[in-house]
Amino acid sequence: MTQKLAPKPTAGGDPPARPAGAGGPSQGRLFARSAGDALTVDGEVVRITYSNDESGFRVIRVKVDGVADEKTLVGVFPLPPPGTRVRATGKLTRDVKRGEQFKVETLLTVAPATLAGVERFLGSGLVPGVGEAFAKRIVEAFGESTLEVLDHDPTRLREVPGLGQKRAQQIERAWEAHRAVGAIMIFLQSHGASPALASRIYKRFGPRAVAVVSANPYRLALDVWGVGFKTADRIAGSLGIAKNAPERAQAGVVQVLHERAAQGHVFTERGALVELSARMLEIDEGAVEVAIDSLIAERRVRSEAALRSVQGAAIYTPALYDAEVLVARRLSELVASPVIGRPLDALVERVVADFEAASGVSLADAQRAAIEAAARSKVVVVTGGPGVGKTTIVRALLMLFDQAGLKTRLAAPTGRAAKRMTEATKREAVTLHRLLEFDPKTRTFTRGEETPLDLGALVVDESSMVDLELMSALVSALPQQARLVLVGDVDQLPSVGPGAVLRDAISSGVVPTARLSQIFRQAAGSLIVENAHRIHAGEAPVSDRGQDGEFYLVERKTDEAAADSLIELVTQRIPRVFGLDPTRDVQVLTPMHKGASGTISLNERLQAALNPSGPSVKIGARTFRLGDKVMQLKNDYVREVYNGDVGIISKIDQEARALWVRFDDRQITYEEGDLEELTLAYATSIHKSQGSEYPAVVIPFTMSHFVMLSRNLLYTAVTRGKRLVVIVGEKRAIGLSLAETRKEARSTALGERLSQAVRG
Repeated sequence: MTQKLAPKPTAGGDPPARPAGAGGPSQGRLFARSAGDALTVDGEVVRITYSNDESGFRVIRVKVDGVADEKTLVGVFPLPPPGTRVRATGKLTRDVKRGEQFKVETLLTVAPATLAGVERFLGSGLVPGVGEAFAKRIVEAFGESTLEVLDHDPTRLREVPGLGQKRAQQIERAWEAHRAVGAIMIFLQSHGASPALASRIYKRFGPRAVAVVSANPYRLALDVWGVGFKTADRIAGSLGIAKNAPERAQAGVVQVLHERAAQGHVFTERGALVELSARMLEIDEGAVEVAIDSLIAERRVRSEAALRSVQGAAIYTPALYDAEVLVARRLSELVASPVIGRPLDALVERVVADFEAASGVSLADAQRAAIEAAARSKVVVVTGGPGVGKTTIVRALLMLFDQAGLKTRLAAPTGRAAKRMTEATKREAVTLHRLLEFDPKTRTFTRGEETPLDLGALVVDESSMVDLELMSALVSALPQQARLVLVGDVDQLPSVGPGAVLRDAISSGVVPTARLSQIFRQAAGSLIVENAHRIHAGEAPVSDRGQDGEFYLVERKTDEAAADSLIELVTQRIPRVFGLDPTRDVQVLTPMHKGASGTISLNERLQAALNPSGPSVKIGARTFRLGDKVMQLKNDYVREVYNGDVGIISKIDQEARALWVRFDDRQITYEEGDLEELTLAYATSIHKSQGSEYPAVVIPFTMSHFVMLSRNLLYTAVTRGKRLVVIVGEKRAIGLSLAETRKEARSTALGERLSQAVRG
């Protein structure tokens, strides 16, 4: 039940007058009610206890009408300066440590209701250079007409002694902005946007928010992180946009393209796009055809009908079309253009001899061939599974480039991969975003065609993780004389982002490729490595016997039985037998999110078993607790934490609803508005594990995962483990995955474009 305590506030100016004492008895009983009751309160903001502009989370003290003591309101809402009147809906919460708080669900601001409130408002620091003294002068100058002057004739502020034209203009702008924010929040919340969503919308569009959302609410699904098409569609319906409106059909088509890109596809064949869009929008396919034609005419999507590998036309978003064309052009130019400067062929024999003498390693024929290819060509791919000597090749190539006098840089897609590359080569490796000098303010790279990288050779490790748009930025920044070496395992799952760049480069047939397959003696004794190669060849993995092995198959007949055994393995048997920490050292990798052995259920059970109590913050259905293992869900280039990074919660501030996560040697702060970027990570999807290595991995693999099972999925999961791999599940599921040789088919034409560009 929601208790109404005062007349509804207006969007600006004074609230309607109330009889003296109105709301007093109800308000007096308000904070004596049970926690969890839905309530609406009116009052005046006294002070700001905590405020974070990035997340929108605030803690404020309010003099609630009819209540003697000041009360604490917490939540995500626009900043209301002291002196502002607010109407808030929400629920009471009580905590032993923090006491009584009112958790805000919606908060609307109106103008200050009293002269004292106006004075506090203007003197709150809202306007630079206007403190309590000037605020007092303004109120003394205009008295009860102060609000009318601010609303309708702010130029009169110059009449205030000592205020001056500059301060008067600052006050005028601040007052207009305050009224605008209030109006925007009222508008957004009245059309179904939560306070947190309204705050994100305002943060994205600023004063234009009402105009943008009114004109095209579907922009929210594309431009505001965390807003899906359904949310935008609900707001559109509230605004009166019809289900069969042309703009809705066009927005739906674009949304499907973005959803497909999130699944890794660079384009969507037109027939499939029509079918998917019509199903999502629940409209006729003819209306979708019209929408696609309109989008093509307006160049809001791109259509490509000349691809041999596509039946009909391929429909792209403009960004992915431009990226694919650019990568094909730049790579083909590098492949086809002659080497500039000193030829490296003559150095190979001496470099190989020097490297073997220095390292004590005898290079195999395939490794020598890889070095020769890198000496002859400006672009080369080095690929192969675990234990085949890819890192050895990189170290030898560094010696080759050094002797040739080339300035060489090392890079990888993620911080974890760059760190491993640094450890393996004893040379500095950086993330690709740092190499390309990402600018968080403009969200673009400083390095590009006009400002190329200063290097003669670039070696990129874990290149199977590089998606199309990142590769587009990379090749744009390469100077014409540069050499590019792409190192990675093409048999792993492709990048999280759209495209399959490494796979396409190899399949084009025009990029020199060294595929390594021989397992070397330092890895030959590893059953993990041997089983990875068995899986790659379509053969069933074999299990160790006894308690001192490194690869085990634990057969269970059902999804539920596999989940029960997995919990026992992670929490008891592996820590006891192998001495591994169940949170820090053991990672569960599963094919799916749902089901008894999916990430959602397993994370809840593992958290309950490994970290059942302690300081916590709850966001939606998720509870984050001190000591929890968590994963970042989106790339944050400002803080340099990336999709798939795993860390441990090292500190929690329950009052501010903030927490700190330690990723290796760095600690990152998360305010309440940032918490949706995190999820529990005791169990993660196999897709999210790309580029990572863990001391131990435990993999549920059952027939309930039927739709996801494939050979490269199992191969990727197994190759994540360094010391221990345990598969829990059904032999039938393993057999099915070995028989399914699809390479997670993705709609991409980079290979075809590369081949056409080089071969004419």
